[in-house]
Amino acid sequence: MTGGATDPVDWGTAARVARIVARRDRLSDSYLADSLAIDFERVTVQAEQLVGEFTGLVAPSPAHAGVVDRAGWIDANVASMRRMLGAFTERIAQRFGMGPMGTFGRQAAGTEMGVLLGYMSQRVLGQYDLLMPDDTAEASDASRGVSTAGDVVHYVGPNVLMLEKRFAFRPVEFRRWIAIHELTHRAQFTAVPWLRPYFVALVDEMLGLVEPDPRALVRALARAAEQLSRGRNPFDEAGVVGLFATDRQRQLLARVQALMSLLEGHGNYVMNALGARHVRGVERMERVLQQRRHAGGLTGQVNKFLGMDMKLRQYEVGEHFVRDVVARGGDRALAVAWTEPDALPTMPEFGDAGAWLRRVDATRVDATRVAATPS
Repeated sequence: MTGGATDPVDWGTAARVARIVARRDRLSDSYLADSLAIDFERVTVQAEQLVGEFTGLVAPSPAHAGVVDRAGWIDANVASMRRMLGAFTERIAQRFGMGPMGTFGRQAAGTEMGVLLGYMSQRVLGQYDLLMPDDTAEASDASRGVSTAGDVVHYVGPNVLMLEKRFAFRPVEFRRWIAIHELTHRAQFTAVPWLRPYFVALVDEMLGLVEPDPRALVRALARAAEQLSRGRNPFDEAGVVGLFATDRQRQLLARVQALMSLLEGHGNYVMNALGARHVRGVERMERVLQQRRHAGGLTGQVNKFLGMDMKLRQYEVGEHFVRDVVARGGDRALAVAWTEPDALPTMPEFGDAGAWLRRVDATRVDATRVAATPS
């Protein structure tokens, strides 16, 4: 896949570099990989039912599992980023020009993007792409008149196998636990009708306000785009907004940070709550993944360089907020957050769940009215 002549990112270079950095795990060709597709299809169905019953968020269509290797994950994310950032990169493309420096800038941006994607491909276990449907599944089902947009949850097989083998996890239990987390994110964006367009609108407005110097963009784009494509917070201090923020962008940044903290915290809360009931050995799995997120040494330094410390804080701050809300208001007190954008917690409220509960009066809201279950 190659970028256009005036595209500020050489996407072909990005894909090639990412594959080199990712490396091919020998477990991809192991007999152990044979069970992945069958197991993940089964646990995805199970996880979707558990998440719906526990949260009240019921997706309008069933989810399907897609098991990919690292190269497949890279290709999917390169394609997703190209589509998502298309209008933005087109708007600034002319600033790069067609001369030698323009060519160098495109290749430099592609190389940085490739290093980022290659590194991430070694660590991602599962992914629900909230912005882009799965084109392959959509095309294969088009002749049957079946829409699969937004239905596919991807799992990176070699990374799952590596952790199972290294820590002697029970495969089916570990896969069920991962599926619960990804199906929670899918439920958030498919069962709450306004949430996806709200997030996309924030992203579009933020990108529309960015007027960066092309040389600075080369450095910022690679660090920001991968998180953006996965619905993570792309606008941390190491990304585009940190370099080019205006007052309006800082306002939007606060809203994006608040939304991402809620989604990540809620995902972790549901994953661990359901895991305690339905996943054997979840305590050790939780410890291992927590240590993996907070890895020290070289991995820790790479995470800081990529701006992933912000994502870790979102997990922790968001989960603490959700736990506090449930402790104060009951199991369905959080449901009011899914009713409208104004009901979302603000960043200051993440440190004071009581203030958010008082503002939305969540303890007196009928949970059946606010669960955002499609009719």
